[in-house]
Amino acid sequence: MSRSLAECRVAVVGGGPAGLLAAEVLAGAGVGVTVYERMPTPGRKLLVAGRGGLNLTHAEPLEPFLDRYGAARDCLAPAITAFDPDALREWCAGLGQETFVGTSGRVFPAGFRSTALLRAWLARLDGLGVELRGRHTWRGWLDDEPGAVRIERPDGVESVVRADAVVLALGGASWPRTGSDGGWVEPVGSAGVAVVPLVAANSSFTAAWTSVFIERFAGTPVKNVAVAHRGQVARGDLMVSATGLEGGPIYALGPSLRASMQRDGEAVVIVDLRPDVSADALVDRLARGRAGDSTASALRRLGVAPAAVGLMREATANRLPPRGRALAELVKAVPTALGGPAPIGRAISTAGGIAFDELDDAYMLRRRPGTFVAGEMLDWEAPTGGYLLQATASTAVAAARGALAWLRT
Repeated sequence: MSRSLAECRVAVVGGGPAGLLAAEVLAGAGVGVTVYERMPTPGRKLLVAGRGGLNLTHAEPLEPFLDRYGAARDCLAPAITAFDPDALREWCAGLGQETFVGTSGRVFPAGFRSTALLRAWLARLDGLGVELRGRHTWRGWLDDEPGAVRIERPDGVESVVRADAVVLALGGASWPRTGSDGGWVEPVGSAGVAVVPLVAANSSFTAAWTSVFIERFAGTPVKNVAVAHRGQVARGDLMVSATGLEGGPIYALGPSLRASMQRDGEAVVIVDLRPDVSADALVDRLARGRAGDSTASALRRLGVAPAAVGLMREATANRLPPRGRALAELVKAVPTALGGPAPIGRAISTAGGIAFDELDDAYMLRRRPGTFVAGEMLDWEAPTGGYLLQATASTAVAAARGALAWLRT
């Protein structure tokens, strides 16, 4: 005789956005759910992400939206199509948090922060009967029981949790202070599941700046530039740090930059400091400048900010060309050599994770029937702009729906 969903229990491991949303979908269908979270309280990564404004998703059309996921596009497309940006906004509104679209197309809660959303979300989960257990750390499976997981309790004692299904949502390895430190990689890999090595994504890249440049411009933005690398171009603002460059264009080019690092040991980007002005127009403006202007003064008249001039000096060993076409062409194409990405713990997100080949279409591990995986544990990456949280939410819903289908059979 088959059991009803109300008689089933699911263990959700990980109390971040993916784990909480999977728990909500399961509990909403009547399943008993317990969430095991390594940290004392859930949702810590969501709170950190919301400090500068919680970017939920993006309002661009679905096809270019899906293209943001690069090599993982086809793998993620069914899940994102089934729970798309409109669905995520409706879910948010259901928590009493209306959303708005910013000038860049990014979508935020009206309150802009994540604290009110998380508070309402936890209240909803409590109303659905979801049990949250903090300071519980996943240590792997029992070899002979696919549905049994090993959980270390707060007292340090390891116990066995047996459930009808398991959802793993343990995150990547960025922001380890929130609980996602990649500690799951070893037990998952030792169980024979293929894991693509985790690397920093949406991360700054190092550069060998001079001490003068660091002293003058560390922490200074270089606004409205276009950055090119191997045929790809990304626009936005750069931020100079004491160790290198970061910002939206660097994040967007991250996969290409990492590939160059693996192949050549470095990556050279070309920075266009005035992407909306042609080189010919810059030459003309330089020719009409004051005769006594220094090169630095002439560049300021072109709208090149001091930090951008400093970037030009770094690229030329402080030997700027004289006023004329050579200077204009340098403004349009500043070669900047970058080293490797910052340490993974300082990255916004990670690339790598459990290979999609290890999953069936319901996000269930082929080697562990009854175990489903969601969020940043999977091998995908995306630039900032709402794409990270959207894929996290969409895969969580897909994994939870997969688990429900499994329980029904």
